[in-house]
Amino acid sequence: MLRATLLSLLTFCSLAATAEEITLRHALAGQPLDSLATLVVRFNDEQKGKAKIVLEDLSGVDDKRQLPTLALLEPEDGMAFFGTLPRPRPLVQVMKDSGEKFDPTRFYPQVADAVDDLTGKIQALPLGLTLPVLFYNRDAFRKAGLDPERPPQTWWEVQKTAGDLFDAGYKCPLTSSRFSWVHIENLSSQHGDPIVANSGKTEKLMVNGMVNVKHIALLSSWYKSSYFHYFGPGSEGDAKFASGECAMLTGESAALVRFAREAKFAVGMAALPHYDDVRGAKPVDVLPDGAALWIMPGKKKEEYKLAARFMAFLLRPDIQKEWVRATGFLPMTPLAMEAWRASGLPPEVATAAEKRLSIAKLGYRPKFGSGRIRAILNEEIAFVWQNTKPAKEALDTAVSRANSVLSTTVAAPGK
Repeated sequence: MLRATLLSLLTFCSLAATAEEITLRHALAGQPLDSLATLVVRFNDEQKGKAKIVLEDLSGVDDKRQLPTLALLEPEDGMAFFGTLPRPRPLVQVMKDSGEKFDPTRFYPQVADAVDDLTGKIQALPLGLTLPVLFYNRDAFRKAGLDPERPPQTWWEVQKTAGDLFDAGYKCPLTSSRFSWVHIENLSSQHGDPIVANSGKTEKLMVNGMVNVKHIALLSSWYKSSYFHYFGPGSEGDAKFASGECAMLTGESAALVRFAREAKFAVGMAALPHYDDVRGAKPVDVLPDGAALWIMPGKKKEEYKLAARFMAFLLRPDIQKEWVRATGFLPMTPLAMEAWRASGLPPEVATAAEKRLSIAKLGYRPKFGSGRIRAILNEEIAFVWQNTKPAKEALDTAVSRANSVLSTTVAAPGK
């Protein structure tokens, strides 16, 4: 009996000593963090003590240059996450090397487009993608004499709605989160203008055309008249909307989960507005974007094998459904679409989103240096709010600066 007990103890200690452990760095909070933590615990349990994923909150990292094996981040978060810009390992390659099944054709075409390279190879797991939408305070609409069942569909209707809300006492009729993605990239996509032109291994930014200039100039006029308020380039506007301070918000569809929990008013959600006076405009042509799960370089073979098993776990249909239902993030594959619909989305928004995700790729979007490009766009647009540059000059300068970055960016895996 004693011998058997000792052997069991030695076996347990041996497994513990050889158990592979990798870190997943993130900046999540609230329900998305709870959901990720739940899935990590489930995955670890399935490993029977032989391997383990450890969550690492970015806010508690002392030396960011010590790279984790996995990182859940948006393209523009590289410097904040690592203090540098490491070149990630391509997901498709890690899965192949580790012997894990991986079928890129399972992804919605537009979801794949958010994380692939110029050759169409998937670079990361698109775990936290969202779509740009318009949120609005249904109670505020009623107070202003507006029909909450008829949110504005065009930017000209947004202008009129903002004026009515302002006259009704709302000092912040409209704000935005993730400004450059919503108001520059998606504006171009909706109105048939290329975001970048591709020539071999070189990309050229193209967001200083007439539609973009007109839109930024219009927002500038709203900013001066207090119809539009800008609180920062990231998700700062979310809190202003959730608190009721701002009556409308352009931002990420996944924020609906947060607003449903925090807002003390009825939240409305509608498609991102567009210009109906631009020929060929396709309002549904919006671009999925957001956080993806990236694999960092410089790790051991066994660590990559564990990372690949975790990726395969996250791609299981039951796990996908649980994830999108709890977080509101976009389903990666059609298998999880019904669960996403059940997460509280308005039926018309979900239907439009499914159609959009299913269509083939329509054109080029930035594949390299997108985080730096967005930072440049936000820096130059800030001069518009300060009234020190007109819209065209700000966009022209941003394009010139961004193209200098793109001309020195080598076409390689990662962003």
